[in-house]
This record gives sequence, C-alpha cells and structure tokens, in this order.
Amino acid sequence: MTRISIPATVGDAPEASRPLLDAVASQLGSVPNLFRAVAVSPQALEGYLGLSGALGKGDLPAATRERIALAVAEVNGCDYCLSAHTYLGRNLARLDDAEITANRSGGSNDPKADAAVRFAAKVVRERGRLADADFTAVKVAGYTDAQIIEIVQHVALNVWTNYFNNVFQTDIDFPIVTARKAA
Repeated sequence: MTRISIPATVGDAPEASRPLLDAVASQLGSVPNLFRAVAVSPQALEGYLGLSGALGKGDLPAATRERIALAVAEVNGCDYCLSAHTYLGRNLARLDDAEITANRSGGSNDPKADAAVRFAAKVVRERGRLADADFTAVKVAGYTDAQIIEIVQHVALNVWTNYFNNVFQTDIDFPIVTARKAA
C-alpha cells in the first residue's frame, strides 16, 4: 500500500496537477499510480514531466532509453520501475525477453546499446565517479558528448523515480516484475 494518499482520479488531484495528468492520460491512455502519486506536489510533477519530455526529444532511441531504465531500476531494486519499464520495453520499444534480461543485468545484446547500458549502470553503482576507461568505452562505441550527457540525465531521472517509488511504496499497476537484487 502506498505510504501517502494519492488522488484516485485526475479530478481528485490538486488543481495545478490536473492539466498535467490529463496530458499523461492523453499520451498513455491512463494515468499510472506513479504520476498520480507525484501529482500530490504539482511542482514535482511539472519537474518530472518537464525533464522526461525534454529527454524524449533527445538523440537516444526509445529502446535505449528503456534499456537504461531497466538497468537502473535493477541496480536500485525498484520493483515499480522494473514492472513499468518491462511493460514499456516489450510493448513500445519492442524489446524481447533476452534483451530485457540483458538490460536488467547491466548490458545489452545490441553492441552499441551495450556500451550505453553498461555506462549507465556503472554511473549508478559508482555514483558518477567513473574511470577514464569507462568514459572512453562509451565514446568508442559511437556516442557523442551530447548523447553521453543524455545518458547521465536518464540515469538521474530514473534514480529519482526509483527512489520515489521505493520511499513511497507506490502500488504497482503493471504486470509485476521483482528485482533480483538491490546494489
């Protein structure tokens, strides 16, 4: 059970959150529990959606973004995010089970994506304190400086949602996937 009272409907949310939740509903077809929980603070919801929306327009493909989300959620032991991104990875990014397993293990079966996912997982595990070789590996794989910045931003965004869901124990409203281990 979620540790805070979350709005049951968009109409129950704070007034400033309602148009943002309506936009989520238009885009996703529903308003998942994470968004309704964050909506308790309209400012937090605006910040979350703003960063997420901006990164969605970035250079990283949607599949790579989902791969990163899966790796970060596994490192942080966030069942809500693992459940959501497994669902999104399968249904929107068209990742197969072998790829999702590789992502959760901090890698990818796609050579270029593997460099991004390994880099992202290492950023989380090492709290950003990477060796030159780690940075060089993602550059050699073909990522630009702008794309590496986006990888780090995706890590930050996913760490935030992982921590949010772990702190508030957000009820999972996707097919449940459980973390193998938390770092």
